[in-house]
Parts: sequence; C-alpha cells; structure tokens
Amino acid sequence: WNVNDKTEKGSKTLVSSKQALYFQKIGFNVNDVKKKKKDNPMPVVKQPRYQDVFEYMFIFSKGKPKTFNPIMIPCKCAGQAYNSTTKNMGGENGRTYKEFNINKEKIKPNVWNCAVAKNNTIHPAVYPEKLVIDHILSWSNENDVVLDPFIGSGTTAIACIKTNRKYIGIELNKDYVDLSRERIAEYAFELIKEKN
Repeated sequence: WNVNDKTEKGSKTLVSSKQALYFQKIGFNVNDVKKKKKDNPMPVVKQPRYQDVFEYMFIFSKGKPKTFNPIMIPCKCAGQAYNSTTKNMGGENGRTYKEFNINKEKIKPNVWNCAVAKNNTIHPAVYPEKLVIDHILSWSNENDVVLDPFIGSGTTAIACIKTNRKYIGIELNKDYVDLSRERIAEYAFELIKEKN
C-alpha cells in the first residue's frame, strides 16, 4: 500500500499513516514498512520544508505472509572476519568472545530507491515498473495470482507478465481501463516480435 501524503493548507495530511492504522484496525498485520526514495523528486518551490523525496510503502497481510523471497544484495565487506562479543544464550551470565565472518549477501534494506516513472500517458501517476517487480518477486511465486485493485495504467499487469505471474486488475476509470489494456497489448506485441 503506497500513498503519498499531500500538503493541504500548509500541513501534511499523514493520510498514509492513517490508512495504515485503519488496515491494522480491521484485522491486517503490518508486516513491513518501507520507504520509496525518489531519485528524481519534484523540486521544492517556495515552501518552508525540505524537499519531499520519500513515500511510505506498507506491506499488509492476513496472518503471517505465505511467501517471502527477500531480494539479496552484496555485502561491502564480504568474506572479512571481525571479532566481537555476544550475549550468552544458555542462561549463564556474561558475554562470549567470538569471531564472525561477513556473508557474501544480505537482505536489501527497507529504503528502496527508484526514479519516478516517465509518464507519457493520461494517467497522473504511473508506478515505476522496477518497484512493482521487486514487490511481486518478494511477496509471490511464479504462477501466483497478483491482484491490483487500482490497476491504473497497467504497470502491475506488465510486471506480472515479465515475472511469470497471473494478474487481476480492477479499475473504475474507463479511460484508465482503456490505457492499461492498450499498454498490456503493446507489451504482448513486443514479446511476440522478440520471439519471431
């Protein structure tokens, strides 16, 4: 769930947090909270605040998530050893001196950088495809069905095709329905051309 907090009458609405609390109130677990950091944010124009470069992304689940495929990134100091102490886990007091080795990879942090999507469509907020793909890869497996209740410009559908998932899209705005169908058809046509 990703909603940007607007500024109205000089104050942030905090709508993303209010919505997250509402989801929790009606029985969803807040499984994860991430920040989407925009690499190319809109500039600040005469506002008494710093440049707005992030939005919250909330990961909700009913119970424990059925799937989690963490995106792994390389560790800077992979293979290096370091010495430290660790709390004794067997119930005895004190700490134990140990040598640790740094793993080759670690789970990607919860701040995800992305560029705001180039938008040549009628939709006001085309979602960055890479961000959608990373969420789909993290929270689903191949051949799973992904539901996008606000399909908008069709980015989720295209990301599902690219990652071998099925999709269901819901959209109230007829113009956006037409736009998403057109974008999905264009992508499918490009796939056919590549295969021939």
